[in-house]
Amino acid sequence: MPIYEYISESPDDPARSCRICAQGFELRRPVSRAPLTNCPLCKKPVKKVISRVNTPSVTKPLSISDAKKAGFTVLQRRDQGVYEKL
Repeated sequence: MPIYEYISESPDDPARSCRICAQGFELRRPVSRAPLTNCPLCKKPVKKVISRVNTPSVTKPLSISDAKKAGFTVLQRRDQGVYEKL
């Protein structure tokens, strides 16, 4: 389930938002459900915030020995369709 972030439509006005929605909050919701329009606590209007996407960083081994230490099998191409294990 994805995590959605919400914040009050008027975070600067304490009379129109509670402490939770003024700072923003996160909810895990199914994709099939409609986005929230009101804060679950104070029932004041909230809007969905577009958040940063978390992508894993991919690092490549620096050498053949590093790849072997990491548990990978290192192959080298010898001929068309023929590989040799190093």
